[in-house]
Amino acid sequence: MVKEKEIFLSNIVRVVDLFFICLSIITTYFLSFYIRTFYNLGEMAFAATPDFSGLFYFIERNSIIFLSGIPLWLFFLSAQGAYKDLRTKRFLHVILITIKSGFWATITTGSVIFLSKLTLTSRLFIANYAITSCIFLIIGKYILYKFFDYIHSKGYNQVNILIVGTGKRAQEFIKVVKEHAHWGLKIVGLIDDEHGMYGKSIDGFRVLGRLQDIPFVLHRIVVDRVIFVVPRLWLNRIDEAILACEREGISTSISMDLYNLRIAKVRQTDFSGFPLLEFEAFSAKQWQLFLKRTTDVLLSIFLLILFSPLILVTILAIKLSSKGPIFFAQVRSGLNGRKFKLYKFRTMIVGAEMKKRELEKQNEMDGPVFKMKKDPRITKVGRFLRRLSIDELPQLINILKGDMSIVGPRPPLPVEVELYKVWQRRRLSLKPGLTCIWQVSGRNNIQFEKWMEMDLEYIDRWSLWLDVKILFRTVFVVLFGYGAS
Repeated sequence: MVKEKEIFLSNIVRVVDLFFICLSIITTYFLSFYIRTFYNLGEMAFAATPDFSGLFYFIERNSIIFLSGIPLWLFFLSAQGAYKDLRTKRFLHVILITIKSGFWATITTGSVIFLSKLTLTSRLFIANYAITSCIFLIIGKYILYKFFDYIHSKGYNQVNILIVGTGKRAQEFIKVVKEHAHWGLKIVGLIDDEHGMYGKSIDGFRVLGRLQDIPFVLHRIVVDRVIFVVPRLWLNRIDEAILACEREGISTSISMDLYNLRIAKVRQTDFSGFPLLEFEAFSAKQWQLFLKRTTDVLLSIFLLILFSPLILVTILAIKLSSKGPIFFAQVRSGLNGRKFKLYKFRTMIVGAEMKKRELEKQNEMDGPVFKMKKDPRITKVGRFLRRLSIDELPQLINILKGDMSIVGPRPPLPVEVELYKVWQRRRLSLKPGLTCIWQVSGRNNIQFEKWMEMDLEYIDRWSLWLDVKILFRTVFVVLFGYGAS
């Protein structure tokens, strides 16, 4: 959980460091021209002109310095612990590590220059390069740390955890979670199977119930992961609780001294010295999730720009054809039950939700979902918008906000979630999307239970390549309006 996140984060910091080290080379080259001109120090070897053509020639002639110097910087930063415990280090410690790394990288680079007999290499350039690199790296890390702090302060990337256990070991675990608050971890409550513990507070966190109450708790509050910090004697008692979490699509971890397990979709990891067994309801690597989110942001921005003329025409058409607002906002259930406002172009008359009860007997879908092919509440413009899925375009805003993804199970209404069977709730274990397998397989022509099975199939088979295939099929479905109503 945390260990994998730290590895992913450290790789990002390495890439950022690499960028700033390369940027310092460019800056130092032009800065050297200014210093030499100001102090009349004469020309620098292989530095023909103060422009990019001169820079490329200079780098080519001193390639051995940069080909060895850049890896040396990253090596000494790593050796000094720059990429360990990133979110718990004091920034003063980060500055000291950067300066120490710069010192050793410069000394080693000087040895490379001496052994390579590069007699024309400017010592002033090397000194400026070391100082500039240190400054750039410190600035880069400061910006990065502030960015991470901002993300967590806004509640993004926050993991809500429910802890089972209130004993000494569980209390130690809670203490460690508090120490790692920078990671965006939030304890939402505790579970204890002992009589009389309900309602009591342990280290500032309330006991919400017993083991058999876990499904009830998962339905009432947002929980991303349930962590069992219990004695070994509890092993036979938590079996049903783990299965209940699995049915709900909630990931679980067990803090026990059990090792070398060979069970499918089970991972052994540790949380600051606490051994954990992770049972992942949805397994994906951090870089895959990062790439999926990056694709969501870039593609949604591109589509908003591409369809901006169509969006303006749609706004005018809705405004001129019927009374009421242009957009329709509705509360939906997202990842693990998180509530958010979903945006669409209004396709129905004002007060359509109030008239829904009168039409419920004509519902053409089974299960808790309401659908009618000839719904009298839909306006003429609205029917056209639905036919081509134009009414869904405002959800690109939801994707930019992080409530949704381009590809994922469609977000249900909270009232529909209340009527789900236990196994159907697992579709909430993945961020909802604009399109999914159901969208490209007939939509309203598919029975509700089959729809749920398709969403779970997507979760179980998920890959970046599957997202790409669904996107291509979505283009075909939108063009021909297959299954839309």
